[in-house]
Parts: sequence; C-alpha cells; structure tokens
Amino acid sequence: MSLYFPVMGDSIHCPNEYDPLKKVVVVSPEYMHIEEIINETQKHFLKENIDTDKAVSQHREFVRVLESHGSEVIHLDPSKDLNEQVFTRDIGISIHNQFFVSAMNTEIRQNEVITLKKWLDEEDIPYHELRHSIEGGDVLVDGDHVWVGISGRTNDLAAQHLRNQLPDLKVHTLPLKEGILHLDCVFTIISSEWALVYPPAFAESDYEEIKKHYNVITVSEEEQFRMGPNVLSIGDGKIISLTQNKELNRRIAAEGFTVQEVDLSEIIKSGGSFRCCTLPLIRQ
Repeated sequence: MSLYFPVMGDSIHCPNEYDPLKKVVVVSPEYMHIEEIINETQKHFLKENIDTDKAVSQHREFVRVLESHGSEVIHLDPSKDLNEQVFTRDIGISIHNQFFVSAMNTEIRQNEVITLKKWLDEEDIPYHELRHSIEGGDVLVDGDHVWVGISGRTNDLAAQHLRNQLPDLKVHTLPLKEGILHLDCVFTIISSEWALVYPPAFAESDYEEIKKHYNVITVSEEEQFRMGPNVLSIGDGKIISLTQNKELNRRIAAEGFTVQEVDLSEIIKSGGSFRCCTLPLIRQ
C-alpha cells in the first residue's frame, strides 16, 4: 500500500525500503575518524582507527554503483568537525511524502542536522522536526507499517511523537537489546516479503511479530558484527551488500535476489554500512 501526503509536495516519496532508489543524499567520509566512542563497534577499532583515504575510495565506488543503477546522488558538504557525517541515514527520515528531521541523541552528531536543514531550505523541501531523541537508523518503512527501534538513540517519547504525526500508519516499536546501535543493524526489510534479522537483538515476542510480516533470513553474530543486516535495497530485487559477508550474500541470493557486492570495510569500523550511508528521498 502506498499512501500519499500531498501537503509535502513531490520532492519526497519513500513508501518502503525496496522500491527503485531514484534520489539519495550522501556525504563523503573525508573527515571520518573514531574520536569519541559512541558504539560497540568503534571500541573494537579504536586503536587502528580509520584509513580516511581508503574510506573515501570505498565510498566513491559505492556512489558509482548507486549511479550506475539509476540513482541521482546528492552530496552534502563534509565538515572537518563532523566525523560521523558519512552516516546520513540517521539525520532524517523519509516516510511516504513527508520528511522528518531527526532529533540526534549525541552531541557529536547534532550539528549534522544544521547542514541538512540548510540544504532542505535551499531546495524548498518542507520538513517536520522530531522531538525527544530519534535517529533514522531506528526507523524502517513498509507501506502502512513503520517499525521503530527503541535504543540508546531513540526513545519511547520520540516514537509516540512520530506516531502522532502519522495517524494513518501503524507504528510498531521494537525495543533492542543493550549494545545494539540502531534497528537497521539487526533488522532490514529487503522486499514486501523478506527481511534480514539478527534474532538475539529482540525479545522473543517482538521477533515473532516480525515473522508475522516477513519471511526471515537470519544473520549470525559474526555477520551482525560485520554489519550484515545493513544492506541497501535499490529496487527490482537488487541488494547492495558487503563483499566480506559471502555466506550471507549466498543466502540472500538463494531467495531470488541479485546481490551486488561492494567493499565498505573501512567505513563499517565506525558502526555503519550501506543503509547507514544513504538518506533516500525518492523511491518509485
């Protein structure tokens, strides 16, 4: 089901997580480094940190793949003071024809929203600013269903505020086990019928609720550490996934999907992968 909210115009249209990706916002990781540890993955890679040149090269190849599949890629300007800026998914949320600006939980990331709002204003794209604490990595959209992860970055008050803005949609909340950064690190919808899930992240009842809606490809602990669920669906059953997750990619392909492997291994050291690095504006 694809709902329509004409008040927000035609500059935003994202009815789900898997229709062909036509317009998306990214930021190059030119100033990416682990400075203030803000997730479990960063703890593991703090000592070796980020090879910025390698991260930029990998991100450039990722953008090339997006463009080769028909996406218009919008580049926001990177800032030397915003070392997590590559993860554009977190700063905004496109839901059908509405755009929501996130309420960032950590001080280190709050100024990213200023850059986004400046661009939205320049492009005359209307938006609603969310309250309390909510980040886009905790929000998945599929037709008249919206899934919101309750995590260290997104709280129940914010989920209720979002629910109030979407009276025609069913907003589900999924509390995440401690240590999980965002919902899309453990649950990603790749079609109307299929999802990738890391079951230990959820209470049993919530995992059963997910399975009522989707056939599930389960992700192992090792695959989850390598951001296995954080793939990006770009339309027509095509999935961009990490080169190193060979066995997971085989299982995805076995269900009829076309997997495009891309190496984003340097960027995942900071706790995010393909979905995290993209802020879709239009899917159709």
